[in-house]
Amino acid sequence: MDLGITIHLTDRCIDVRELAIEAELRGFSSVFIPEHTHIPSSQKTPIPTVSGIAPEDYPRLPDPLVSLSAAAAVTSKIRLGTGVLLVAQHNPINLAKSTSSLDVISDGRFEMGIGYGWNREEMFHHGVDFSTRRERVRETMLAIKRLWTEEEAEFHGEFIDFDPSWTWPKPVKGKGPRVMLGGAPGPTIFQHIAEFGNGWMPIGGSGVKASLSELQKVCESKNRDFSEISIVPFGTVPDQGKLDYFEELGVDEVVLRVPAGPRENVLETLDSYVGFLR
Repeated sequence: MDLGITIHLTDRCIDVRELAIEAELRGFSSVFIPEHTHIPSSQKTPIPTVSGIAPEDYPRLPDPLVSLSAAAAVTSKIRLGTGVLLVAQHNPINLAKSTSSLDVISDGRFEMGIGYGWNREEMFHHGVDFSTRRERVRETMLAIKRLWTEEEAEFHGEFIDFDPSWTWPKPVKGKGPRVMLGGAPGPTIFQHIAEFGNGWMPIGGSGVKASLSELQKVCESKNRDFSEISIVPFGTVPDQGKLDYFEELGVDEVVLRVPAGPRENVLETLDSYVGFLR
């Protein structure tokens, strides 16, 4: 079972290039970083309490696609992912271009972890109604997949609408980067995984076993091969019993949470996780 890492990367943390180099040297399979374009200072939507993440760090996240491009330039094997990208806040044509460009630069190592988002005001500033975010994510991803894979792509939906268009580069793999949806189990996320996703990233990894049968049923209802769906517990604090449990469930990768901090602290955590690598 592979072990990747995720970190709430900020401008006060270890440099993403050094993080990727050091993670690759130690044998970790992937590095994932999150996205928030900004945090409205009204804080009408409370910032969630997450162990190891300071509330003031949320507005300090660098652009994940730019950061991962820098990491791609100094590494050769480690997979580079977003965990998670707030797709509803992006224009699909621009996002298709930037993600496919990153995929080419990294020689196919980019992985697109996406989420629906939680901050109402952040979305409002992007012109997005919070109540429609899930539908927007769906349409945006369906449009992006057409732009990735079709020579002349068009899309006409409720939120996304464009006429036949050309765009290059295309991603390295024919169907594009692996798309994984992050979030708690539920009917909407499972429907979307079955329709346009390649995997599920349950945050923290809790409730995975109880949800697998439901996800399988949804996949079967959409004629989707469940064996094609990756289950990647995300942001997990490791212990051997937990990792053994995931492996028994057939999980092939777990993404471990690394607390944000300066270089010395982050490398110390990476070293403490090395013992879990097989």
